[in-house]
Amino acid sequence: MENNLQLATANLYSKCKGRYLTLETIQTFCAGLSTKFVIEIIGNSVLNQPIVAVKFGNGPRKILIWSQMHGNEATSTKGLLDYLNYLNTDVNAYTTLSNQFTVVVVPLLNPDGAKQYTRENANGVDLNRDAFECTQPESIVLRNLVHQFQPDYCFNLHDQRTLFGLLESKKPATISFLTAAYDESRLFNATRESAAKVIVAMHQELERYIPGQVGRFDDSFNINCTGDYFTSKEIPTILFEAGHFQDDYDREEVRKFVFISLKTAFYCIYENVVVNNIIEKYLDIYENNKCFADIIFKNVKIIENNVEKIINFAVNYKEVLFDNSVIFEARIIEFDSNSCFMGHKEIDAKEKLFKASYGGIPKVGEKADFYLANIEFVNGEAK
Repeated sequence: MENNLQLATANLYSKCKGRYLTLETIQTFCAGLSTKFVIEIIGNSVLNQPIVAVKFGNGPRKILIWSQMHGNEATSTKGLLDYLNYLNTDVNAYTTLSNQFTVVVVPLLNPDGAKQYTRENANGVDLNRDAFECTQPESIVLRNLVHQFQPDYCFNLHDQRTLFGLLESKKPATISFLTAAYDESRLFNATRESAAKVIVAMHQELERYIPGQVGRFDDSFNINCTGDYFTSKEIPTILFEAGHFQDDYDREEVRKFVFISLKTAFYCIYENVVVNNIIEKYLDIYENNKCFADIIFKNVKIIENNVEKIINFAVNYKEVLFDNSVIFEARIIEFDSNSCFMGHKEIDAKEKLFKASYGGIPKVGEKADFYLANIEFVNGEAK
């Protein structure tokens, strides 16, 4: 059996690393593609930056992929570039795929948000809440592309925060999927089943590499969301969410699982893989929950109103753009005596006394700079 993790590792696009990915990287990547790939500018952003599409293949099945409609969600884009890099260098893989599919890829739908490292576009609009009203130039570009191309499947690529995990396995949700609902009933029709079949295949393959770390995203219906809108138009639309892998905050490991997901999705569709009990198997995938913090400090002593207490408190990293790279700023997000969070990292304070410049009780929103007895912590880490 082919080891897709080894294949993903071997095809990493080395000029793209970390969490900050902008239009310049996309343009550099596209310049290195062979002439088998057609590069087109299909529109412009609010700030008049080009929105680039990569087109290839002449097969009967039509696949549309877009990524980074949220500008600060670059992990799936990295995995997508890695997959295109693989097709660019592997003649057999490219030939097989191009004979079966016609593919349009928009690797960066929101170049303005990517540059500013924000979720929204330059008008402050979340493009994934603009599908129905379609008020933004980037939304209009995507809507027009769908109408012109008439895809058989849409792949909508995103990142999700480190707080998402799976209660059943007590592991982070490294990759999550969704076949979006088409109305508030959230019932399954043929459109949703088509997407679910592909998701089940991706889940089964990923379980070989990250068992218990593949999740199913919430399918509450919102016609303003891109996946829900296109599914309501009877286009099977699959949401990909790249999440956290142990100690991989730059998501250089997670990108490999995006690669594996894409490769498996194409294989499932062109081989017309038979999946029995599709809906049951799809619903058996663990559902995402907001259950993780980046760091949990346990058994911390505080003195409140002259009374000693033992508490836990949670710390999350805030992503901050600084000098064209993303730094992780640790901040306290909650404290109580019985925190329900699990931590990607957990530190037992062994009843050491908390002390910070602002006082003796952890304060929500403050930077994670403090002492536990005589041990100094800076940005959540012991010095």
